[in-house]
Amino acid sequence: MEEKKSFLDHTETVAAVTTFSLILLGILQIILGEIVSRSVALTANGIDCIGDGFVSGIVWVGLRYVRKPADHRFHFGYYKVENLASIAAAVVMLILAGYIAFRAYSQLRSPQEVQLPLIGAVIAFLSAIIAWGLGAYKYIKGKRSRLSSVKLDAFNTIKDGTTSFLTVIALLLSSWGYPIADAVVGFIIAGIIVSIGFAAIKESGYMLVDACDESCLIYQRAIRKIVERIEGVKKAQVVRLRRTGPVFQGEIEITVPGEMSVSQFDKIRSQIHQRVTSDLPEIERITIVAIPEEKTS
Repeated sequence: MEEKKSFLDHTETVAAVTTFSLILLGILQIILGEIVSRSVALTANGIDCIGDGFVSGIVWVGLRYVRKPADHRFHFGYYKVENLASIAAAVVMLILAGYIAFRAYSQLRSPQEVQLPLIGAVIAFLSAIIAWGLGAYKYIKGKRSRLSSVKLDAFNTIKDGTTSFLTVIALLLSSWGYPIADAVVGFIIAGIIVSIGFAAIKESGYMLVDACDESCLIYQRAIRKIVERIEGVKKAQVVRLRRTGPVFQGEIEITVPGEMSVSQFDKIRSQIHQRVTSDLPEIERITIVAIPEEKTS
C-alpha cells in the first residue's frame, strides 16, 4: 500500500510538472508567434501546448482524487469532475482550433514573411525535446501503473512534441523562402486539435452516462476469468463496470453452491477482492453478490 501511495505521489508530481511546463511553453510560443514573428504555425503550436498542458492537468487532478474518499454528498467519489473539466477544456480547444484555421487560411491566401523564424524554431525545438522526454517517461511509468489515464497523457505529450517538431520544420522552410509552409502546418495542427477535442468529448461523454467502452469490455473479460478460477465459484454470471475518472467501479454476480455458508462466501469475496485489485489496479471498488446455484432434479 505504501509503495502504491509513493508511486501515485511520484506520478502526480510528473503530471504537475508537465502541466506547468507545457502551459508556460505554450504561452511563450503564442506571444512570440502573435506579436514578434507573426507565425501561424508557432501560434498554433503554442495553443496546442496549452491544450496538452490542460490534459495533463486533468490527469493530475484525477490522480489526486484517486485517494480522496467518498462522502455523504458524493457517494462514489469526485472522479466525474475530471470528465466535466475534460469536456470544458475540449470545447475551448475546438474554439481555438477554429481561430488557428482562420489564421492559416489568411496566411495561405496572402502569404506574409515570418519574422525571426530561427528564434521561433529554437523555442519550438526546445518544446519538442521537453515534451518527448516527459512523454517517454510517463509512458514507462504508465505501463508500470496500468492506469490508462497516465498512458493517454503520455501519448498526448508525445504528440505535442511531434507537433512542435512540425513547427520547427515550418519555420525553417519559412526562413528559406517558403512562407506557405507556415500556413500548411497551421492547418495540420488545427486538424490534430479538432480530432483530439472530439475524441475527448466522446470519451468523457461516455463516462458521464456510464457507457462501457472497449477498455471496459476488456476488463470485464479479465475479471470473469479471475473470478471463475477461484475455488467455490461456479460461474461469474454478470460483471458490470463503469468508468469514473482514472478508475473503474463495478458489480459482480457469482453463482455459488446453495449450501455455502456466510463465512465461506466471505472468504471467497476476500479472495476476489484481493486478486482483482492486485491484477487490475484500476479497479477501485467492486461489489460482489452471491446467487445460489439452482439444483436440477
